[in-house]
Amino acid sequence: MKKIFFLVLLLCAGKIHAQYYLMNGDKSFIGGAAGMTWIDGNPNYSLRFFPEFQFANFGFGLDLNLDWNSNGNIRTENFNEASDYISIIRFIRYGHKGDEIYARIGALDYATIGHGTIVGLYNNNTSFDSKKVGFEFDMDLNTFGFETLYGNFARAGLFAARGYTRPLQFTDLKDAPILGMLEAGISIATDMNENAGILSATYYPEIDLLRPTNDKGSLTFIGFDLGLPLLRNDVINLDLYTDFNKIINFGSGAAIGLMADFNGLGIVDIKAKIERQFNGDKYIPTYFNALYEVERFNLNKSTGVINSKVQQLESATDQSNGYYGELYGSALGLFKLLGSFQKLDRVSNSGILHLRGQIAPENLMFVFNLGYDKINIGSFSDIFTTDEHSYLFAELGYKINPFLLASVVYHWNFTPIRDDLDNIVGYKPQKRIEPRVSLIYPISF
Repeated sequence: MKKIFFLVLLLCAGKIHAQYYLMNGDKSFIGGAAGMTWIDGNPNYSLRFFPEFQFANFGFGLDLNLDWNSNGNIRTENFNEASDYISIIRFIRYGHKGDEIYARIGALDYATIGHGTIVGLYNNNTSFDSKKVGFEFDMDLNTFGFETLYGNFARAGLFAARGYTRPLQFTDLKDAPILGMLEAGISIATDMNENAGILSATYYPEIDLLRPTNDKGSLTFIGFDLGLPLLRNDVINLDLYTDFNKIINFGSGAAIGLMADFNGLGIVDIKAKIERQFNGDKYIPTYFNALYEVERFNLNKSTGVINSKVQQLESATDQSNGYYGELYGSALGLFKLLGSFQKLDRVSNSGILHLRGQIAPENLMFVFNLGYDKINIGSFSDIFTTDEHSYLFAELGYKINPFLLASVVYHWNFTPIRDDLDNIVGYKPQKRIEPRVSLIYPISF
């Protein structure tokens, strides 16, 4: 009977995780599903409801997930902390990043402050089992503005803010080419999480207690930046920028970069960024990146060994310079692709890769979606291995009709490790495999 029930559920509905829509723009849809998910090899029945509504400058999305095992017991990881209930509201937003006013509350999908040399492509939801609710709020009043970010309302976490001004807009030079839009900014970013600064600690397994022995406390960055638009027209924008950042009680670094935005008359859209990094000792560029939430702190309860991001910072001596490149492209609605790569010159395992892609041509029957983050890349082969340094979403599907997609999804993410008081003391990799039929019904307002 259970097998029949599962087959009916699978054939009648499906779901697409919110990652699928990261690059889909302002489309509204109703989505809901029932099916099965294999989590680390264990089958779970699933119910999903994930609509998104976009109208004018407003957007609103839900993400309700219910999983239960073959014994009928609800999977407790879905709702074992307050943020799991709040995160049913996946996001509420006004505007888009770069608009005069932009606000978002909920899941932060690859958020960046300024030029991204401190906070770049930060993701606050790398785990299905520990969802976080954060916010972004930006304003650009032409003469001055600000950007803000907070990663987790449920507990102390990452806060970042940048204020900037265009000083020549207050003078008679405001209409001068190039110089008139010169921009100067100052940034602050701090992680107030209790584990953010732990360099060493002693673990007492008999009472499940971790006692820090060397704790630097909150980790705080101060940054200064300048930006200069070299070219502005209907086809291409070109910007030059430079950043200098200092980590309190640690080191400092700088970067200089060039950003280009090419609009090929609505046919081809290309955005590119190239950056050269100059790194001092005890400094890591783009410290708060896509996998920071799982890099921050991890305790191995079987050995008592801890690994933390601040340990990497403390040991970053004899540091080398590095580079960062980013490329986004889309063409005729056939595909969208965003990729970035960062690496230090003389540190072999310092590569950081970010990929997001979508191939979904309207007139063809197949769909491919990809989201991938990988850190600690040392060789080319490392790119293709999923481990504790990876986050992966991949889907290959076939369109049954305009509203139904038969697909297979592979998702490598993280599940939290908790102590006896239900505090998160680390993360471990989690593998999900989902054969499914997805139902999406577009709506318009």
